[in-house]
Amino acid sequence: MHLPPARTHDVIIMGGGLAGLTLALQLRQRLPGLDIQVLERRQHPVPEAAFKIGESTVEIGAHYFANVLGLKDHLMDAQLKKFGFRFFFSEGRRDIDAVTELGASRPLPVGSWQLDRGIFENFLGQEVQRRGIGFTDGCTIRDIQMSGSGDPHEVRWTAASPTTDQAEGSTHSASARWVIDACGRAGLIKKKLGLARENAHAAHAVWFRIADRIVPDDWSDDPAWQARCVSRTRWLSTNHLVGAGYWVWLIPLSSGSHSVGIVADPRWHPLETMNTFDKAMDWLAKHQPRLFDDLEPKRDKLQDFAFFRRFSHDCEQVFSSQRWALAGDAGRFLDPFYSPGSDFIAIGNTYITDLVARDTEGLNIGARTAVYEQVFRSFYDNTLALYVDQYGIFGDPEILPLKVFWDYTYYWGVLARLFFHGGLTDMETLTQVRDQMGTMQQLNLAMQNHVRGMCQHSQKRNQRVLLDQASLPWFAELNRSIADKVDNAEFGARLKTTAVRLRELATEILDRTAREYPRMDCSALRSAIDLAGGPVRGGESLLFPVLREDPVAA
Repeated sequence: MHLPPARTHDVIIMGGGLAGLTLALQLRQRLPGLDIQVLERRQHPVPEAAFKIGESTVEIGAHYFANVLGLKDHLMDAQLKKFGFRFFFSEGRRDIDAVTELGASRPLPVGSWQLDRGIFENFLGQEVQRRGIGFTDGCTIRDIQMSGSGDPHEVRWTAASPTTDQAEGSTHSASARWVIDACGRAGLIKKKLGLARENAHAAHAVWFRIADRIVPDDWSDDPAWQARCVSRTRWLSTNHLVGAGYWVWLIPLSSGSHSVGIVADPRWHPLETMNTFDKAMDWLAKHQPRLFDDLEPKRDKLQDFAFFRRFSHDCEQVFSSQRWALAGDAGRFLDPFYSPGSDFIAIGNTYITDLVARDTEGLNIGARTAVYEQVFRSFYDNTLALYVDQYGIFGDPEILPLKVFWDYTYYWGVLARLFFHGGLTDMETLTQVRDQMGTMQQLNLAMQNHVRGMCQHSQKRNQRVLLDQASLPWFAELNRSIADKVDNAEFGARLKTTAVRLRELATEILDRTAREYPRMDCSALRSAIDLAGGPVRGGESLLFPVLREDPVAA
């Protein structure tokens, strides 16, 4: 087969979705003279609304898009500001105002966004071209010749439709010093090198988009329930409707549509009970009837439907000193419950950008690559623990709020603080915090096991109450403080404060467990607290009265 002359680039990014396009922008920002080529399978513009899931962002991803990449104007003008996470313990219930609600009554200081992925990726595709980055859409990668000798890698692709320099069906090739796989689950490099690895999380998901708003604020006319929030904007939250073994997401899109997903552990809710739209609606009629009531008259507004049997996956390696890397879902994916997808894109892209930059400067990247791989792996493993075997807790109004507060405290106080500080690629910072982060990770693993044990003893009382996160001064301040610009000394001091706060929170949960569930074995958590430095008992509780006293069932 005759091929056109191969072009040579500094970096070829295979995949022009969220991970690949944002990486291209970050590389251009760090290295303005870099020759970057993006190859994307889909033709642009992509459809709005019914395009990809992964629409909800949290603080790391939001900061990455808005401030690291400088895309805040687009987010403000074309996307929706998110009203935090919100949880309703509404299994089998239509009276949404009579169940426990966990969320904030007003937006917390450091916010995030709901993304219409079609709108966002169309904008990103245009933006990379405005910044002088090569962008070829409508092409299918046919082969990758990986070099292990220091020579350039070679990529071959087929054009799906004619462009100014490509005939339809023609095959093209290019070489590059760096090749990045951002092709999503196709995982071209992962497949070629045999890097795919399963993890212990077997959950599945089904999802669809409806061309209309779903407004939980309208699900009750009770004035007291409406007055819980400063405005009728619960619909802007990533709303979680939770039950044992599953959760349902509701995410609004700026195009006017709403994203709906059911995520479940097959041990409770097999995929076969929800893998068509009609089955999913029947499932909702039983488990979340108030949402079913809202969706039933909107059946004709269905825009798409899809499912994935085992969405969570792992990978042996994502960064290589042989000048290749995996970005986004091409490497690892966790679980959408806390919307970490954009966070891990941000973290992974930051590591890739630093490695490419140092290699371009002629520096040896072998040792640094190994450190980044190890740190990124630890982030993945420790975050995965939030989900594995935890879905049984989701229907427990007494225990899930404890877990959510713990998980937020850990996320804002450790991982988000490190990212906002710019410490991911600072070897001095990573060395400074290594031991402390290791201790906190062990305490986190013990807490995940502990709350799962608590669920076995809980009475699962579902109170008519808003557990208002914004009403806890320490919690709101923790959120606000992650955006503070501090020097390394202050960063280290704040991380130590977080470690103490986690011990204090763990101590309070341990004391509550001993009081309410005296037959439960608490030895593992007690040992983890001792290893972390010992119990810490503050003057006042960190949690709501309903989470530390014997509540009266609604």
